[in-house]
Amino acid sequence: MSSTNETIDSVKEFLITGFLRFRDQESRRTLFGVFLTVYIFILLGNVLLILIFVSDRALHTPMYILVCGLAILDVVITTNTVPSMLVLFTLEYRSVPFAACFTQTAFWLGLFGTESSLLALMAYDRYIAICHPLHYSNLMTNLHISKLMASCLGVGCLCTIVTLALILRLPFCGANIITHCFCDIASLMFLTCGDNMITMYLILFIGLSVSFLPLVFIFFTYVRIIISVVKISSKEGRMKAFYTCGTHLLVISVFFLGRIPVTSMDSRIMGLIIQNVFPALMNPVIYCLRTREIQSRSQNILLCCGCGNVLYQ
Repeated sequence: MSSTNETIDSVKEFLITGFLRFRDQESRRTLFGVFLTVYIFILLGNVLLILIFVSDRALHTPMYILVCGLAILDVVITTNTVPSMLVLFTLEYRSVPFAACFTQTAFWLGLFGTESSLLALMAYDRYIAICHPLHYSNLMTNLHISKLMASCLGVGCLCTIVTLALILRLPFCGANIITHCFCDIASLMFLTCGDNMITMYLILFIGLSVSFLPLVFIFFTYVRIIISVVKISSKEGRMKAFYTCGTHLLVISVFFLGRIPVTSMDSRIMGLIIQNVFPALMNPVIYCLRTREIQSRSQNILLCCGCGNVLYQ
């Protein structure tokens, strides 16, 4: 019998316990209310961005295609984790079948890798726009940017397939309690038994590569951008370039904020949750406040909705 079959036979389901210190009914109600409110705002903000992009053909450009792709990713990422968290907060614990737990983990890994790659692609788009503006229209067409975004999705899927193939080779010998709010790869690795040190190092290497290679690429890209911006003679041109890049840098900062290492279990759980929901919550706010085209279009949509309600009444 293969190790995968032994794994499936030994563990049929996992028990998700949530936070260690906030398992009483009052705490779970508070967490439910907070994350339900956050999830609603995430859906409203990102769906608004998507509607703005779809409805305005003037925004059908590479930069805004990337913004729309990021909004779609944010909706899918939070939908993969937050609804199951809300169910957990209504119960003392939640039972998850083996296949369902790994399915959620697979989506989390794939979407996480895709978003990291997409942020690197957005940095590359700004690099071409600022450092090679005369070649931008030829290098960054809508078709080309769509192919590059598909490549980002491919990177996320490849990392997921390799990681799951590695962990599914390991046996699960009976321990099935996950101290977290959803199924994540680190929690599943802790439940494996046997000689798994090499596999754990390989999975850690893949995770660090997905996290830090895009970050290193973004860093060096913005070093080149800053050097080019400093050489711009006009003050207005420098301010415009810094303003455009500042929006993307804010988005990057928000995305990587949740990766700060922590010691306590509850802090680790909260850090991973923040990494999932905080970027999705803040990205629409950042783009609506700092991008004039999106800000103007969102105001028009809200005014139209307001006028429609007045007329209806």
